[in-house]
Amino acid sequence: MARRAILAAGLLALPLTACLTPSREYHGYVTDETRPADIKPGEDTRSTVLAQLGTPSTKSLFDDNTWIYMSELQQHIAFYKPKVKNRSIVAISFGTDDKVEELLQYSAEDGRVISYAKRETPTRGRELGLWEQIFGTVGNVALPQTDEATPDNPTGRRR
Repeated sequence: MARRAILAAGLLALPLTACLTPSREYHGYVTDETRPADIKPGEDTRSTVLAQLGTPSTKSLFDDNTWIYMSELQQHIAFYKPKVKNRSIVAISFGTDDKVEELLQYSAEDGRVISYAKRETPTRGRELGLWEQIFGTVGNVALPQTDEATPDNPTGRRR
């Protein structure tokens, strides 16, 4: 009888192990055969980089002569926030002769945390409390619309 209880508990706990198995998600540029680090400054040109690495993830906002290849590996366990396991950013700068001038590599350690401004735009009016939101409409009855002129509506038009 004890074996059956242990077996039943094990079978019931087995599906829970699927929640603890990490899943991996790749984002951005995934290398096939050639890595961006294999590009040689002074030798490779814009066309050879395009042939080896493909289309870049993005181009520089201020200069079309800089191509950026970004990739990231995230690990996600159950309902927890995904963790970045690996991040790679490679910036390739081209000269006027379309040859690679500079190759810069960045990782997750090179990143910086940016603090966003937490300013809020004030709104007109007042802020309602919980009880005012719940019971604020009690007693407010919509009156039927008429075409008659009243002191509140001198033209008699519907609003």
